Formats: sequence, structure tokens, C-alpha cells
Amino acid sequence: MSVDIEHGVELEEKEKDQELIQLVTFSIGEEEFGVNILQVQEIIRTMDITRVPRAPEFVEGVINLRGKVIPIVDMRSRFGLAHKEHDKYTRIIVIEIDMIIVGFVVDSVSEVLRIPANSVQPPPPVVAGMDSDYIDGVGKLEDRLLILLDLDSLLDNEEKEALTAV
Repeated sequence: MSVDIEHGVELEEKEKDQELIQLVTFSIGEEEFGVNILQVQEIIRTMDITRVPRAPEFVEGVINLRGKVIPIVDMRSRFGLAHKEHDKYTRIIVIEIDMIIVGFVVDSVSEVLRIPANSVQPPPPVVAGMDSDYIDGVGKLEDRLLILLDLDSLLDNEEKEALTAV
């Protein structure tokens, strides 16, 4: 490990402090969430969602996105929040989980944000009433907290299989 003589700071620590995580941030209810931008394929406005009979409760339906049929997951339903009609702020975040393309309906998309990796803390056992199994951590920003989701853990294997069946 080398030392920056001028400032007396260990360079390795200094580099770690400057490691940034790039996130797409969005809101669901009163909470603000973030996901790694590398997992996001695109963000689209809502469109006609076709209901699918006997689909899991959290699946709102499917959309046709440039010739691909994509299952749409209602994040409010997934997190046990009350249903809200889509409005001009509602967005669909299209991501890939285990080779499955899925759209997640969120109340609004805020911004693309870069935060220092060292500002992320491990999640407490319960965050905003949600199970912490699919929470990567909590990002501490100047004036707010950001719940970082682990999209790979958001759906269990049974739910992923149900999505492929949709």
C-alpha cells in the first residue's frame, strides 16, 4: 500500500472512496429505490398491458415491445402496497433477470445517479416493511436514503418460472 506524502492518506483507501456506483433511481409509494444501471435495458412509458388469465398476482400482464412479449410486474403489488392507477409519471423499467426480460412498473423514475460505494450500508433486517432478502443495501445521500434492490433476488425461482410461463 502506498501513501500520498502530501496529504498523508493511504492511496488505496482514497481510491476506494472514489469508487462510484451508477444507479437508476425510482419511486414506489413514498420510498425511493435504486438499481444498478447495468441491469437496466431501457425505461419506457406505460403502454397497453394485456391481462393474462391465471397469471401470478404480482404480474400485471404482458406488453409487446418491438415484437417481444414481455411480462410486466407491478412493483406496488410485489411490495404489498395499494394499487395506484398509472399516470403521466408511471414508467416501466425493462431489465433482464436470469435470461428473462421483465418490465417493472414503478410510480416514477427519478434520475441516473452516481454514489460512492462506501456510502452504501448493509440493509437492516426490515426496510420500509419489506423483506431484506432482495435489498442490496441502503445508500446514504446528503438528504435522503436510497434502498438498493438486488434484482436477481427480487423474484424467487418459482416466480421466475411463472414469468416464463406467462
